[in-house]
Amino acid sequence: MEKTMPQIIDGKRISTEIKEELKQEVAALKEKGITGALAVIQVGDDPASSVYVNNKKKACEYIGIESLEYKLPEETTERELLDLIVRLNEDEKVNGILVQLPVPKHIDEKKIIETISPLKDVDGFHPENVGNLVTGGAGFISCTPAGIIQLLKRSGIEMEGKHCVVIGRSNIVGKPMALLMLRENATVTVAHSKTKDLKEICKQADILIVAMGKPKFISAEYVKEGAVVVDVGIHREPKEIDGKIVNKLCGDVDYESVAEHTSAITPVPGGVGPMTIAMLMNNCVESMTRA
Repeated sequence: MEKTMPQIIDGKRISTEIKEELKQEVAALKEKGITGALAVIQVGDDPASSVYVNNKKKACEYIGIESLEYKLPEETTERELLDLIVRLNEDEKVNGILVQLPVPKHIDEKKIIETISPLKDVDGFHPENVGNLVTGGAGFISCTPAGIIQLLKRSGIEMEGKHCVVIGRSNIVGKPMALLMLRENATVTVAHSKTKDLKEICKQADILIVAMGKPKFISAEYVKEGAVVVDVGIHREPKEIDGKIVNKLCGDVDYESVAEHTSAITPVPGGVGPMTIAMLMNNCVESMTRA
């Protein structure tokens, strides 16, 4: 029997689709006199953070909301940062506040996250929003897991009744991902660095979501024939092309060995990555309608 090619889940296309819908929604809100602004705070000049901040700025521009950029020097004190957040919490023009992580070591990340108003916490990291996710209440959902749900839904992948294995238990991806899959009526197993027989557990998954932070760790022997595989990892892998060393992007999944055994798979790049910013924009627009 000939193998069918897997469905390549196209995050670029789906994220563009979402941003187009949001653009129309923002235009309709503007007609009613409702505008939005996202405040993005970056402490220090980490190059990767600068790229992310720039991408967020472009996305705001695209959908039609204002982005307010606060670039603070590396030596900014925790108190100065907290004072700025409090001012932005009180500013009625600002709907969303985002502090680009990581922050310098002398600043307590937890304190920063907890100071942002839950009503403006468009990253979905505030304990109140996380609590609402657990209890099924209304609140902002962290962007990467929310983006994965959209990828699956818009690719016609059924989640109800399926066994979903999430590898990774971080507060940003693993834990909220498991909760969102429960909301979709999947049966969920969370695996992590202390899990025994990881291979056996992964092989039971109808949907395997990998967020473990290890390049190309998941090979074909971890994947059940016909499973759906979502790769959250992103790593730079030096490769020699025409005598030059080039940094190629790869994920936590060894795409070449795994793809042919799946019914659907996300590529890296172009899978989960673009969805994170699309869902951040979705949260920003939601914050405008909540105001």
